[in-house]
Amino acid sequence: MHNIIYERMRNILLIRGIEWEEKRMMGGLTFMVDGKMCFGALNGGILCRIDPEEREELLRKPGADIMTQGGREMKGYVHVQPEGFEADQDLQFWVDQCLAFNPKAKASKRKKKD
Repeated sequence: MHNIIYERMRNILLIRGIEWEEKRMMGGLTFMVDGKMCFGALNGGILCRIDPEEREELLRKPGADIMTQGGREMKGYVHVQPEGFEADQDLQFWVDQCLAFNPKAKASKRKKKD
């Protein structure tokens, strides 16, 4: 299932001419745009990094849910179940939300290697 999601996400980025890199994290595959985590596939759904100010509105969309990590809510993210992105236009909607926020998102600090 994840492989199909990965391919659909890759295709959206390819068609739009957006450069990205892929990174394994949090048990899934994330897509990094401009060196920042943008979106990914996780736990059978998709993880979307979105504008925290738009989160409440986006949580009203089908399949969208609060993202938690280690028992804490992640305010700038939503987790979307498959019913929320089965149709191509729905997946494109979520990718658009992530790409729109990406320029405003802060890059995480790189860990120093010893």
